[in-house]
Amino acid sequence: MTSQAAPPPLHDLTVVSLEQAVAAPFATRQLADLGARVIKVERPGSGDFARGYDEAVHGNSSYFVWLNRGKESITLDVKSPDGRAVLGELLDRADVLVQNLGPGAAERLGVDAASLARSHPRVIPCTVSGWGTSGPWADRKAYDLLVQCETGLLSITGTRDEMAKAGISVADIAAGMYAYSGILTALLRRATTGLVSAVEVSLFEALAEWMGAPAYYTRYGGRQPARVGAQHATIAPYGPYDTADGSLLLAVQNDREWHALCTVVLGDPAVATDPRFASNSARVAHRAELNELIGRTLKTVTTAAAATLLDEAGVANAGLNRIEEFLDHPVLAERERWHEVAVPGGVVAALRPPADLAGVEPVMGAVPALGEHTDAILRELGRSAADVADLHDRAVI
Repeated sequence: MTSQAAPPPLHDLTVVSLEQAVAAPFATRQLADLGARVIKVERPGSGDFARGYDEAVHGNSSYFVWLNRGKESITLDVKSPDGRAVLGELLDRADVLVQNLGPGAAERLGVDAASLARSHPRVIPCTVSGWGTSGPWADRKAYDLLVQCETGLLSITGTRDEMAKAGISVADIAAGMYAYSGILTALLRRATTGLVSAVEVSLFEALAEWMGAPAYYTRYGGRQPARVGAQHATIAPYGPYDTADGSLLLAVQNDREWHALCTVVLGDPAVATDPRFASNSARVAHRAELNELIGRTLKTVTTAAAATLLDEAGVANAGLNRIEEFLDHPVLAERERWHEVAVPGGVVAALRPPADLAGVEPVMGAVPALGEHTDAILRELGRSAADVADLHDRAVI
């Protein structure tokens, strides 16, 4: 008897998504990787505006390729009566609705949580907003960098002289991951109790959660962490150091590692008990002297030799990789993390989802062209070929 592979965990789940940009698409892509059918509703003609961010990946946007594999794309003018009717039929068959529409748009379309509770009580609504759907900023637009500013992230990122944004869309990513975990929790609750819970996540509150450590440090320590470039603001030594032929980063997390660094790498165990460096707080207070001391030693050896010494001491260290080096990282290669995914116009190497489930292969389906599945989905809903052609002619789809 030939054994058949088990279907992916979310194979019987249908998600309808009115999504743009990063946060909501990131959440739904996680669901698609686990086998959910994700029907992405896009504007006729232009679609998700993230499609136009760049043309780096076979003519496609790097953001869009990253966020939208495994989904079906239907173009639909949801502001028209016919478009809203189709949307209602999609929701008739859906388990989850995800939307990150602009302020007030969900209510106007009748897909906010309160409206869905009346029209489609079994559907779990997930709303991704900028600042929350209530409160004084509910009607304000929110983009990732604005949220980085308002949470104080920029004030602790960069050098002493200049703030810097995070190099990736951290507010969007945080919100997308909380939306994803919130949806899974709501699905579990519905499966075990029959109760439907609406899920709401804001970019601001998601990133606010990630600001927990500096928030506590500031509120109860009396000052906020300093901007110290690539060094750690509240742990030392923890940062990059030059070597004879390059640089590397080392990180000391506890007293055992600090003593080992002094003994094995610096060759001077007495430094470990120097009052300026005997505790982490003391080392942070005397960071400049500490860095000068460590730097003098490491500049006399090659990067490879420094890494060997640090490994011998049990002190964590890393190369300061560029993106090209990350792409060729031996961990990703030897653990077979890269997987080919089809995109319009070609094939790309995509990373497997980071959470491995024993016995489960991620789906990692193709990235859809705009409206690629429109006709097929409408025929599935019972529209005739003539009906579909008429909707095309009237620019509803």
